[in-house]
Amino acid sequence: MFKKILVANRGEIAIRVARACQELGIATVGVYSTIDKTSYHLRYMDEAIWIGDSAPLSSYLNIDAIIDAAKKTKSEAIHPGYGFLAENSQFARACENAGLIFIGPNSNALALVGDKVTSRKTVKKLGVPIIPGMEMISKDLQEFKTSAKKVGYPVIIKASMGGGGKGMRIVRNEKELESSIAAGQREALSAFGDESVYLEKYIEQPRHIEFQVLRDNFGNTIHLYERECSIQRRHQKIIEETPSPALDDNLRVKMGEAAKRVIETADYTSAGTVEFLLDKDKNFYFLEVNARIQVEHPITEMVTGVDLVRQQILIASGKSMNLKQEQISQRGHAIETRIYAEDPENNFLPYPGKILFLSEPSGPGIRVDSGIYQGWDVPPHYDPILSKLIAWSETRGMSIIRVSYALKKYVILGIKTNIGYLNRILNTNSFIEGNYHTHFIDENEKELKSKAGNLDIALLAATLDKEKAKLSLTTETSLKSNPWKEIGEWEICKKKITK
Repeated sequence: MFKKILVANRGEIAIRVARACQELGIATVGVYSTIDKTSYHLRYMDEAIWIGDSAPLSSYLNIDAIIDAAKKTKSEAIHPGYGFLAENSQFARACENAGLIFIGPNSNALALVGDKVTSRKTVKKLGVPIIPGMEMISKDLQEFKTSAKKVGYPVIIKASMGGGGKGMRIVRNEKELESSIAAGQREALSAFGDESVYLEKYIEQPRHIEFQVLRDNFGNTIHLYERECSIQRRHQKIIEETPSPALDDNLRVKMGEAAKRVIETADYTSAGTVEFLLDKDKNFYFLEVNARIQVEHPITEMVTGVDLVRQQILIASGKSMNLKQEQISQRGHAIETRIYAEDPENNFLPYPGKILFLSEPSGPGIRVDSGIYQGWDVPPHYDPILSKLIAWSETRGMSIIRVSYALKKYVILGIKTNIGYLNRILNTNSFIEGNYHTHFIDENEKELKSKAGNLDIALLAATLDKEKAKLSLTTETSLKSNPWKEIGEWEICKKKITK
């Protein structure tokens, strides 16, 4: 087993990895950029090291700086989390060349599945249905035009190296194509350090279903069932649930077995997801492989009882996976909501700033994976995700009630967030009935708009009153009780320290 792991990420996922390491008795090294020197994730690390200036390309996307940090701290392995370099085969290869273990697939498998175009070719040979589109990376506008005409508009531009909605653009006619390609390339370069994009046919009103997969170095492969990820805004998932209300047992088995075949063919190890689009006629199409731990992994953990991050670490350390497909089952229902620092009333623009007050919900079946604290300044340089609120219950209906109630108890003051917006989604008839697809938000835009005027002011006033009451109580108590007097006689002892 590893003695020390460097966590090459920030925020809630860095904390999640650190906790898994601590449970396994592994020391952790945190990394940080200039702006992140007071970031919450550093409190969970055994040591921390600066890796560069605030811009991602200077720090969290700086391969040389991260490798150097691992060597300086004598780390044996690097966990990339999600985003940044998590799906970068060059980073995995750099780790291998430096004698470090990359906690994820090896560089060859990562190059195969991490490159969305190459993975499409591989899956096509397996007989798994794929979405029509480009089968090569290109910077030639004419090739994009030719492919778009062949598959028919609308089409979608996608980043070849990475996911999370970064670099995606829907194109409905040829006039929009050139500007959409350029915008997608800029966003892909900023998010993943690679500007490569490609083109696919855009399927109208699909459901986005992903299957969680684990595979070890001995060829043992399992899937841990599906996650429904169709509630998306600008191609970014914001609410996920499992099981999916769209799948029956037969379809679940077919898609799960297809996911395992894809992973085995690529000789992929570690945790990952095989993503599918499901059309209204229940036909499924391979979309891509996300070669990393997913943002939404907690809901799978909640219904299966399997710690996915721990499994990643054990597999990377050379352990055989002590899990069989027949042992894996789903119990109950789980829903995840992603909390972002953004302003729903101003086109969801990121909203950096100081968190003046924070109160996170708790209770039966409630889990909060958080990367923030009261008094912290949310920086403008990175993805604005703050935390994830996850709820589990025996039934889907009860899970919706539970997560909705928890969101009402989630208070973040000082910055704008999407908490109220998420709750409005959960309480629409379409979501409650499980009858939705990836265009849900566009089709319910009016219903999801906030009707509250001065909610933040009201919350702030209520919070100040509450804190004032606490202060008053503390003051009264302090007049009647003095701990320095109650502990008896005491004195300051001088202790000589020798070097």
